Amino acid sequence: MTSTLPSSSPWPDTNPFVSPHMSENSPRTDSDDRSSFSDLSDISAAVTDAVDDDRRSQTSVTSPTTAAATSVNPSPNSISLPVDSSPPNVLYLSFNQDYGCFAAGTDRGFRIYNCDPLREIFRRDFTGNSNGGGGIGVVQMLFRCNILALVGGGPEPQYPLNKVMIWDDHQSRCIGELSFRSEVKSVRLRRDRIVVVLAQKIFVYNFSDLKLLHQIETVANPKGLCEVSQVSGSMVLVCPGLQKGQVRVEHYASKRTKFIMAHDSRIVCFALTNDGRLLATSSSKGTLVRVFNTLDGSLVQEVRRGADRAEIYSLAFSPTAQWLAVSSDKGTVHVFNLKVDSAALGVDRPRGASESNATSPSAVSHLSFIRGVLPKYFSSEWSVAQFRLQEGLQHIVAFGHQKNTVVILGMDGSFYRCQYDAATGGEMSLLEHHSFLKSEENF
Repeated sequence: MTSTLPSSSPWPDTNPFVSPHMSENSPRTDSDDRSSFSDLSDISAAVTDAVDDDRRSQTSVTSPTTAAATSVNPSPNSISLPVDSSPPNVLYLSFNQDYGCFAAGTDRGFRIYNCDPLREIFRRDFTGNSNGGGGIGVVQMLFRCNILALVGGGPEPQYPLNKVMIWDDHQSRCIGELSFRSEVKSVRLRRDRIVVVLAQKIFVYNFSDLKLLHQIETVANPKGLCEVSQVSGSMVLVCPGLQKGQVRVEHYASKRTKFIMAHDSRIVCFALTNDGRLLATSSSKGTLVRVFNTLDGSLVQEVRRGADRAEIYSLAFSPTAQWLAVSSDKGTVHVFNLKVDSAALGVDRPRGASESNATSPSAVSHLSFIRGVLPKYFSSEWSVAQFRLQEGLQHIVAFGHQKNTVVILGMDGSFYRCQYDAATGGEMSLLEHHSFLKSEENF
């Protein structure tokens, strides 16, 4: 069997269009990410062999259904409107790797948006076609190029729940797929890797030919927790370990595996800096968030969201790792100040260094002088800024490209851009609020 796949370098320098039928040995060029989503049609694709037969016993790679027509991707302002004019139901939300865009999987298809300014780039509505009901339960972008990973979802999924579909929006069709024996929980993309997360297993593939590179066993992982670094070079991957509360860190450059006992209870949320040096984790208790050095596993800071139990929905580092944002079912987004010397993280800590000593004295609150008398609750570091949302509604958060701003997305289609005062903290100010599902709304 064969599969049509994207080339390992989806950012060609010169040619505005490269034939989607390049051979595996065709020359490829590299460049930085495009600054605008208007370059969606610039990606090339390659035809390569599928994985070997011995790997097909666990996963299989199959060629997509041959399509007679491969339409060129329309301009960003050319949007195919759904037959139903009412807003769809959001099934999935995710930011791209640089937080400049976000994707929404709906019960009709998927939509891609630019964050700043907020603008719908394009949408694909599958309702009414012969493939299924249109539901997309997972959609992952690859920076700002036209290759996406899709998984079906909702009451009427567009694709089987056990398949990852590689969608090329230049051709407006799937150009490859990965099939598994069980439901796909999540997908993570890098320029050179595809990471597929199942309930208790993770598969790492080479992007250019879908060769299976690594398999990882995990504890039960119903949320599909997994994060990968995004800087060029070797990958850092974090995922649940084989014990409750344990994190596994894979350093592919040094071929090292690090296990961190991050929490006593089940881990529910991860965040990883783009360079893979810092990891933030939260547990099912939802009261504390811990930040670790992924190289040696040391605890570098601990912050407190609150005193009562909460479900953490998302964690996000700022680009410089100076700030950490947290959203939860309590309806509040918190921003914490991190006192981490990122330049010193590349050096292994002595094995005898304890987690408590790894935290900087300046990282605890001004009440730390009574930490030996009163419970740890009073000496925890609290957020410097907050923003109130609807309680119980799931929101994800990321830092905006404007200084001291956060972008918040709600499963109800809400979009917030807020700004915090880095010096005084307190309640964040609302800069804008929209419903991104309403295409007629003037952003």
